[in-house]
Amino acid sequence: MSTGERYDVVIIGAGHNGTTLAAYLARCGLSVCLLEERPEAGGAQENCDPIAGVHTSPHAVALYGGPAPGWEQLELWRYGARMDWRALKEAGTGVLSLVHMTTEGCVRTPDSDLMAYGKLAGMMGSPPFTKDLLRAVFWCPPHPPEVELTAENIPFMQVYKQRQPDVWTKELLEWSTWDLMDEYLECEAFKTFIAMAAWYSGAAGHFEGMAIPAFASVVLAILYTVGTVPMGGIHGYFHAIMRCALAHGAVIRTCCPVDEIIIRNGRAVGVRLRDNAACGEKKVWADKAVISAADIKQTFLRMIGPQHLDPGLRKRIDDLSLKGGSIYVNHFLLREPLRHRPKYKEAELSGMYYPMDSREIYYDHVMDVLGRQGNPTVPPERVPWLRAGSALIFSPFHRQTTRPNTALECSLEVYVPPPEYHVAGPDAINKVKDEMNAYMVKAFSQVYENLNSDNIIHHWAMTPYEQELRNTGMLGGTWYGIRQCRDQWWNERPLPELARYRVPGIDGLYLCHQSSGHPGGLCLMAVPYNLMHILIEDGIAEPGDWWYPSPWYIPEKGKISAIPHR
Repeated sequence: MSTGERYDVVIIGAGHNGTTLAAYLARCGLSVCLLEERPEAGGAQENCDPIAGVHTSPHAVALYGGPAPGWEQLELWRYGARMDWRALKEAGTGVLSLVHMTTEGCVRTPDSDLMAYGKLAGMMGSPPFTKDLLRAVFWCPPHPPEVELTAENIPFMQVYKQRQPDVWTKELLEWSTWDLMDEYLECEAFKTFIAMAAWYSGAAGHFEGMAIPAFASVVLAILYTVGTVPMGGIHGYFHAIMRCALAHGAVIRTCCPVDEIIIRNGRAVGVRLRDNAACGEKKVWADKAVISAADIKQTFLRMIGPQHLDPGLRKRIDDLSLKGGSIYVNHFLLREPLRHRPKYKEAELSGMYYPMDSREIYYDHVMDVLGRQGNPTVPPERVPWLRAGSALIFSPFHRQTTRPNTALECSLEVYVPPPEYHVAGPDAINKVKDEMNAYMVKAFSQVYENLNSDNIIHHWAMTPYEQELRNTGMLGGTWYGIRQCRDQWWNERPLPELARYRVPGIDGLYLCHQSSGHPGGLCLMAVPYNLMHILIEDGIAEPGDWWYPSPWYIPEKGKISAIPHR
C-alpha cells in the first residue's frame, strides 16, 4: 500500500454536516481527518465581507437546529456556542402574532388560527411536545428496510397519536400542507405564509404526502430562528462545532479537494487528493470508514469510479430531481434603514413574506419556477419574496455593518428556477443580472418606500448559479441539494437503497450530505446524528454515556443496536 496519512475515518467535505460528524466521531475516540476543497471550512454557513466593515451571510441565516440533540451531546456551550436572546427581546412577540403583508395591506392572523397552529405544533399540549415532534420529523434515522412503514410506526405519527390523538389520522400521510391548512385554519394569508415558508425551508406547500414534514420545517424556522440565533449567526454556530471537533482531536485540512474515493476488494479504504491539494501526501487512508459529506452527484459521478457502481444506480443518481426551486439572494447597503410604507407599518417586526394574498399568487409563482422554468414572468408587484436576516434575526447590538451612517439589509430572497433546469441554460439569469436586479428592487419596493437610488449604496446579488460556483455543496443553487418531496424523503431519500446512509456494494463508505441523507437542507446536526445510529450498528463508532439515540429508532436485524446497554 502506498505511503500516506492514516486515520480511523476520513470525511470528505467540511461543511456543517461533515464537521458535526467529525465532532461526534472524534468524541467517540476515533482519529478523524476532515478534507475540504475550499480555503475555509463551513460550507453554506460562511460569512462574507464584500467591502470593509460590511458583514453578510450569503447563504444560511436561519437556525434550523434548535431541537438538535447535538447541542447537549457535543456540549457546544464549552466551545463558544451562545444564543443571542437580546435579539428576541428587541423583536418582541411580533413574529408570533404573524402580521402578513398582502397587496392591499396588512392582515393579522386571527387568534383561532394561532391556537390551531399551536395545537398542530405541539405548543398547546400538556406538557408541550414541540421538541419531540420536531425530533420525530428530522432527528431520527429511517427505519431498516425490513420494516414496513405504516401510519402506526412513522415517528411523527406516533407523536401525534400519543400526544394529540385528535390530530392523528391516516390521511396526514397523503395530504399536502395546503390540505392540512384547509383542515385547521381559516385565514388565507396565514395559509399562504405557511406554504411559502415551507417551500423556502424544505418541502413545498404543494407536495402531496409532505404535510407534516413541510409544516414542521415552518415550526422549526419560526420558533428557533427569529430573534434566537447563535451569536455571530449561523457562522458563529459553525465556529463552535469546528472548535468541538478540533478539541476532540479531529484534523481539518482545507484546500484539499478529493479526486477519488479509493476502493479495494469492494471496500472504501481512503481517498486520493487532487494534484494541486495543499497537502504533501496525496493519499489519505481510512482504517474504518470513508464518509462523503460532499453532494451526492459529485460523490457518485466523479469520486466513485463507474466500475464500482451498478450502472442502474449511477443513472438513477444522475436523474435525481432538483425541482425544488433555487434562491436569488439580495443584500443592500443603505444610507438609512428600509422604511415600510404606511400600509405595512404594522408588519415591521413580523412581516417576512410578500405578498401573501392567496394561493393563486403562490401557484402563479410555482408555475414560473417549476413550470415555465425561465426568467420571471410574474409582475414584480406580485412576485412572492422572503425577508430574512438582519432586520428580523440579528440584534442591533451585533451589527452587521460598522461603516458610519449605513444600514445593511441582508437578505431579501426570491425563488427562481434551478440553473440546471432553466430553459435558456444554467447561466441564463447571470446574463441578464442587471435586469434581474432591477426586477428585484421593484418587487421589494412594493413594501419599502425608500428602496431607491437615493438610498442604495450597494446592491449585492447572488444568482443560484453563482451560489453553485461559490459553494460546491449548493447543488441546484439552493441548500436542499435535491427536492424534498414524498419520493425523496425519509426511507426514500435520496433513493431507497441509500436511505440509511450506506453505499450498496461498497463496504465502509457512507453518505453525510444534505443532498444524500434524511432530512436534507440546513437542518443542523440532523444528518450526522442520524448517521451515528448506522455507524454504531456497523461497529464503526462506540460512543460513551453522553450518547442517546432517537426514541423512535428501530435497530436493523443482525446489527449492533445504537441503543446503549447500561
